[in-house]
Amino acid sequence: MIKVLVVDDHEVVRQGLVSVFQDSPVRIVGDAEDPDEAVKQARKHKPDVVLLDVRLGGKDGIEAIRRIRSAAPATQIIVLSGFDNPTYIARAVSAGAHDYVLKTASRAELIAAVTGAAEGAAPARSGQLRRMAGAMANRDVPADANVPLTPRETQTLRLVAMGLSNKEIADALEISVETVKEHVQNMLRKISLNDRTQAAVWAIRHGLA
Repeated sequence: MIKVLVVDDHEVVRQGLVSVFQDSPVRIVGDAEDPDEAVKQARKHKPDVVLLDVRLGGKDGIEAIRRIRSAAPATQIIVLSGFDNPTYIARAVSAGAHDYVLKTASRAELIAAVTGAAEGAAPARSGQLRRMAGAMANRDVPADANVPLTPRETQTLRLVAMGLSNKEIADALEISVETVKEHVQNMLRKISLNDRTQAAVWAIRHGLA
């Protein structure tokens, strides 16, 4: 059984997900409509997965990700959103979300995303992280004097900000894993950062993710 906490400010969504997961390995153990209640429920139930809306009334759902992870470190978080927004996706990954799935996803896709997250698998192929990674890989990157990176290093940085592994970046850019490692090392050195998390935050602040 996979324990899930649903965090959404719309009651119809919370109730609807109960029906979605009927006759599946997924069981909803709690729900919340705002970040504070989400943290309490996460601490209480220690769910395997949290399904979190990007907007919770007048509050930012993405800002709640770090708080939930602090309350339940072993819990994976999937942002379940109606917004196909690259900035939201990048921010969600930077905050520690496992995946970003649209509310238009099919029942099978949503169950697969939750199951994969609970098992520690990579983001679902149907999720927005993979789709956005492919779009970024194929995007031309203009030169920018304020960003001391080559176009390929900038592409790599964008994919790092999405939370992709070196192998996944290599597949997206159709280069070797060793070349990806070289790009990552050069990127971190040029912008004086220590790790991939700092790189993701830097990318968002500079409008690259």
